[in-house]
Amino acid sequence: MNLLRRLLPLLLVALAGCAGVQNKDQVDLSRAEPLPGERTPTLERYVATDTSRTVDLTRPAADAWDRIRRGFAIPNLDTELSRQWTEYYAAHPDSVQRMAERAGKYLYYIVDEINRRGLPTELALLPFVESAYDPEAYSRAKAAGLWQFIPSTGTHFKLTQDWWRDQRRDPIASTNAALDYLEYLFEMQGDWYLALASYNWGEGSVQRAMARNAGQNLPTDYLSLTLPDETRNYVPKLQAIKNIVANPAKYAVALPPVDNTPYFATVKKKRDIDIELAARLAEMPLEEFRALNPSFNRPIILGRHEPTLILPRDKIEVFNANLQAYKGELATWKVYEAKRGESLAKIAKQHGLSEARLRQINDIPRKQRTAMTQTLLVPGNVGAGVQLASLQDAPSMPAQQPRTAAAARAARSSPNVRTHTVRAGDTLFALARRYGTSVDALQALNNLKSTRLKVGATLRVPGTGVRG
Repeated sequence: MNLLRRLLPLLLVALAGCAGVQNKDQVDLSRAEPLPGERTPTLERYVATDTSRTVDLTRPAADAWDRIRRGFAIPNLDTELSRQWTEYYAAHPDSVQRMAERAGKYLYYIVDEINRRGLPTELALLPFVESAYDPEAYSRAKAAGLWQFIPSTGTHFKLTQDWWRDQRRDPIASTNAALDYLEYLFEMQGDWYLALASYNWGEGSVQRAMARNAGQNLPTDYLSLTLPDETRNYVPKLQAIKNIVANPAKYAVALPPVDNTPYFATVKKKRDIDIELAARLAEMPLEEFRALNPSFNRPIILGRHEPTLILPRDKIEVFNANLQAYKGELATWKVYEAKRGESLAKIAKQHGLSEARLRQINDIPRKQRTAMTQTLLVPGNVGAGVQLASLQDAPSMPAQQPRTAAAARAARSSPNVRTHTVRAGDTLFALARRYGTSVDALQALNNLKSTRLKVGATLRVPGTGVRG
């Protein structure tokens, strides 16, 4: 019977024309033995015959999308709902493209982990349905991240959720947890449709629905269950995304290029560091840095958590070089243990920032006028607090130009201009620190549109604050 369990899915996949099947363990998609009262579903109920295209497995994968197509191993779901959702997504190609562009940062890692575990690559498309591939997505049910873990399930899969960080939003940690969960659900249900429905609705809810059908001598396969609307549409949505990824030209959707190479790498930190400073050291826009590191709740990353920073591969060397050259404090925030009844306005004034900024940093509701017995994050000193408070609306990346023409003119007319010949290893960030100026000023003075420097080039340097 175990042999029959393994062979039946292979037969289903072969008939469905799924080209990416690698091994029989990867595609154990249906139970060999029906539950009491269950009728074995016919292929016509499940298998679409016109949504996959032939994949040439003799050549290397062209890109991440091609790699995903090669690993398809769940039979297509050919239902009215899946056709409706395919038409819906095809009618909104701009939305699909935006989701796909966001996915580009994470796809290689996710597909690589799926391949390592021998799972169907359709699972890499699940965040399209869950979060539109937005790592900071948050639902009314308090689900968070790419994979939309609710708090209790996140805790069960060891995703830290505290005042400092929420690993449900961590692309690496949440992906590993989601695939652990999906593997567990598949082992429980023996069927990917039921496993996916369980991921959305909860395994207990699906099992109870199956038991109700069995008690009434009704089939217990996915299509025969009475499901809430969200769950009833869940697998059809995934099928619709699969249809488009399988043959984007057919649906007039242009998927953005995603190389079949790692987009990011990681750096371990053991010292506290401001998030804004980390982004500047990596010479990245703050928004892009947060997209890769969205799990951090506060403007500081604590070294005692031994966090892993996620950076684009081409920024690792830049980050390490700038970090080595940086001479200032890495962290300008500190913890303040507030006593019950302390005035928030007074605490803010004491630490050199506005009450509004204090509330923003510490997620304090408007109605709360005094402190509870609670941990608050405040600037490490008054000067730093004022400076950081003023940076909240400032450009978040060294590569950005001054926001006005007046700012550019002011930089170019700065007194005491001197020159610097660019040497190997120089970066704008390190030079700005050395000469006591800003990256924006250096770019404006030299009409630079990027942070890249050419060895041997002469830069004009403003200001008098020269640091040896």
